[in-house]
Amino acid sequence: MAADVVGYSRLMGANEVGTLNALNHRRTEVIEPRISGSNGRVVKLTGDGILAEFPSVVDAVECALAVQREMKSRNVEIPEDRRIELRIGIHLGDVIVEDGDIFGDGVNIAARIESVGRPGGVAVSAAVKENVGNRLDVAFEDMGEHQLKNIAQSVRVYEVATAKPAAGKAAAAETEPETPDKPSIAVLPFNNMSGDPEQEFFSDGISEDIITDLSKISGLFVVGRNTSFIYKGKSIQLQQVASELGVKFLLEGSVRKAGDRVRVTGQLIDGATGGHVWADRYDRDLTDIFAIQDEITKTIVDQLKIRLLPEEKKAIAQAPTGNVEAYTSYLKGREYYHYMTKRFLRLARQMFTKATELDPNFARAYAGIANCDARLIGMFGEPIPAEEILAVTAQALALDPDLAEAHAAHGEALAVINRSDEARIAFERALQLDPNSFEANYSFGRFCFRTNEHERAVLLYKRALELQPDDSQAPLMLALTLQSLGRVDEANEYGWLGIKRAEEQLRQHPESSRPAQLGGVVLAKLGETERGKEWMERALEIDPDDRLALYNAACLWAQIGVPDRAIDFLERWSKGVAVETREWIKHDPDIHPLRTHPRYEKLIESIMPVQVEGAP
Repeated sequence: MAADVVGYSRLMGANEVGTLNALNHRRTEVIEPRISGSNGRVVKLTGDGILAEFPSVVDAVECALAVQREMKSRNVEIPEDRRIELRIGIHLGDVIVEDGDIFGDGVNIAARIESVGRPGGVAVSAAVKENVGNRLDVAFEDMGEHQLKNIAQSVRVYEVATAKPAAGKAAAAETEPETPDKPSIAVLPFNNMSGDPEQEFFSDGISEDIITDLSKISGLFVVGRNTSFIYKGKSIQLQQVASELGVKFLLEGSVRKAGDRVRVTGQLIDGATGGHVWADRYDRDLTDIFAIQDEITKTIVDQLKIRLLPEEKKAIAQAPTGNVEAYTSYLKGREYYHYMTKRFLRLARQMFTKATELDPNFARAYAGIANCDARLIGMFGEPIPAEEILAVTAQALALDPDLAEAHAAHGEALAVINRSDEARIAFERALQLDPNSFEANYSFGRFCFRTNEHERAVLLYKRALELQPDDSQAPLMLALTLQSLGRVDEANEYGWLGIKRAEEQLRQHPESSRPAQLGGVVLAKLGETERGKEWMERALEIDPDDRLALYNAACLWAQIGVPDRAIDFLERWSKGVAVETREWIKHDPDIHPLRTHPRYEKLIESIMPVQVEGAP
């Protein structure tokens, strides 16, 4: 018997820790007890799968059906996009036993049969069907001949039904029809066919905006940008991608931009067969780009027979701007913004500013400026006057009162000038408008961490971690927050997850100090003192005058018992420190070891009187 998790890559991408915990619980509470109770033996576990052998084919089939029934019952209260579902395949054949492991065609066929089964189902070979015969109260649905990968002869596969079909109207009336699942789709990054790598941001921007539009439809499950974009630039098999992401449909396409013309192609793919459900090509003026996106979204809705609510129709049809040049600048800014380094945030701000100059009514571009400013202050200690951010967020909100990212940036600005009650209202409104916003969840989490609402911060960081699975900040900050709550084991778990992601971010963006700053502090807490010091030294080499780097360095040296050096960094940090950070030093447990230092009180006195116009 071979089993694996449906959509394992998608689940891990959305919530790595949560998926691993859920899968471990299913293995220890459901799968392994059922196997041992049916006289079976677990041969080996893989990341998302399990291989078992049984002395009796009847035992194997009974076990598989029992596992799937219990898995289904445990998934009832779990959101569809987070369920652990299995495919199971069973074959009867000879195997080779060596050192407790099993090999041979018998094993290979079971694994291949499992791959063609349906989620939540049990697929078996003809040999299994013949040997079970009438010994179980089951029916076998013929799924036809399959040419399985690396298997010379075709194999006839059957789906096992949990009860024999009964005749007559009474039996039919007793059978409740299953409610069809919500259609699910992943939008793969559209290929840039312009022949110019500099136009990559434009094709990515089109893909991202289609994801955004489809995400507004309540009758459709859409895989998020950060998950679907892991396939960017890779040679892929569409059916395999659909299986990994756990979706029924894929949208792929291409964009060719040349002068004032644009050609966009789109293909809607059936994830099970790899066949085309719909395909079209749009050759238009560049000014029609919003109409093309709208047409693609509406076509997908029609093909999948989804009924739109009136407010959904309105939201999809609303173009962000009528100025294509402004939109192009905005897309370039958004591409830079995703890198989250100081240099790229400054570049993103320039492009968002250019977009507002080209279209003074472009609300999303104003929100982009405010988000950059909030990140530059909050992450890198940039001396941007808070009143400037407030003015920009006010402009964005005046143009679009329901723009979640503008409310989140407004909350950051209010926090900067110590207007905490108003900041909280702004963050709550951002989450109300878009609970799937990484920026809103992460920013509100930082706010709650600073105001000592650590339990709320944990929930917000966990949600941010789910929304942006390649980010290192959320798990690292989550680890620090859990440490402050005394939840050490959980903190260590998220700490190592954050370190793993920070390593990848440092590899991809060696010019960024942020992963090394937070990672250094967390490594020290994990007992990796020398490695933590190395990471912090790297951060300070990249950004020697960055205030957050200086503060994090002070935290690290305070933790490892070198108070003089910690105070040196803290004094450098305190020069011109933003008002929002003046309470950190009083409440941050990482700084507590310094409170008895003779230079500490003087340092506190020097930073406490700092004020910003408009602050209480």
